[in-house]
Parts: sequence; structure tokens; C-alpha cells
Amino acid sequence: MIQYSTSTAVNLALTVLVLFSLVTWALIFAKGWLQWRIRQENAGFTQRFWQAADLSGAEKIAGESSGALARLAKQGFATLRQMGERKTLADSGDRQAVMERSLSQQVRKEQHTLESGLMLLASIGSTAPFVGLFGTVWGIMNAMENIARSGSSGLEVVAGPVGEALLATAIGIAAAIPAVLAYNYGVRVTRLSVAEMERFAHDFMNLACCAEDKKS
Repeated sequence: MIQYSTSTAVNLALTVLVLFSLVTWALIFAKGWLQWRIRQENAGFTQRFWQAADLSGAEKIAGESSGALARLAKQGFATLRQMGERKTLADSGDRQAVMERSLSQQVRKEQHTLESGLMLLASIGSTAPFVGLFGTVWGIMNAMENIARSGSSGLEVVAGPVGEALLATAIGIAAAIPAVLAYNYGVRVTRLSVAEMERFAHDFMNLACCAEDKKS
């Protein structure tokens, strides 16, 4: 009965670690595809946007484009129209402050999209070694139980449980390493993307405010 319970616990730990590994690689491929697509969309949009002859042309390009920077530009143009109407308290006040607040909110939304899944990777990276350690402890307990039952400490008595315990440790490490690496890379890419959006928002705000000043 004791041996059966111990085996079940070790198998449960191994199953959890395999699931961790599957989730990690699924997130790596999904996040990798998302980041690649965002880079491609931003690069194409930026080139076309700054080649526009005027704000009307730039707004049309933003409406026809997709990607984080395109959505940021759409938010900026929508804010310009709202400021012209001045229908709500959110649109009142200094023009530059209103625009800055609107663009900053959109940047935060895009940042949350980029950060999705990173917390799960961090959790897997930090907990997988402990799950493996849990399996190792149960495996060693199983080995000790076998030794006590047989009254012998020969290799044939302890080899199986110890091998099972080491397997749990190995899978725990194997699941944790790619999760930690993917998390660190994802955080770095997110920071670079947010910095790019903040630069674009700053340039857009200056462009829009200058255009409004010329009109007035």
C-alpha cells in the first residue's frame, strides 16, 4: 500500500512536469509568432506613415493598417477629433496633456497584450524544479521503503526508485530552463516594443500639436 501511494505521487509529479513542458513550448511558439508579426507590421506601417503627405493621408494609412503602432495612431487621430468636439471632460484641458494621456493609455493596452503569458512562463520556471524535487523526495522514500522491506541495500533494490527520482529531477530542470529563458527574452522584447511605441507616441503628439497650432 505504501509503495502504491508513493508511485502514484511520483507519476503525478512527472505528469505535471510534462504538462508544464508542453505549455511552455506552446507559449514559446505563440509568443514568438506574435512578436514576429508585430515587428513586421510595425516596420511596414512606420515606413508608409512617415511618407504620407499630410495628416489626412497618414490617418488613411493608419486606418488601412494593423499592428501596435497603427492602433496607436488610430487612437491619436480619434483623440484629435474628440478634442475638436470637446464633448466630455476627458477631452477638456490642455491639448498636449489630453493627447499624451490618450496615447499613454493605448501604449499600456498594447503592453498588456505583449505581456500576456509571461507570468505563466515565470511561474513554470520557478515551480517546475520544486515539482521535480517533490518527485525526487518520493522516489528516495520509495527506495528507503524497499530497503527496509527486503532487509538488503543491494543495487537491485534501490536502482529502480532512485532512477525514478532522478528522472523527476531531470524533467523538472528540463521544463524550467526553457521557461525561464523564454520569460527573460519576452520581457526584453516587451521593453523594446514599449520603448518603440513611446517614441512613436511622442513623435505623433508633436506632429499633431504642431498641425493644430497651424490651424489656429
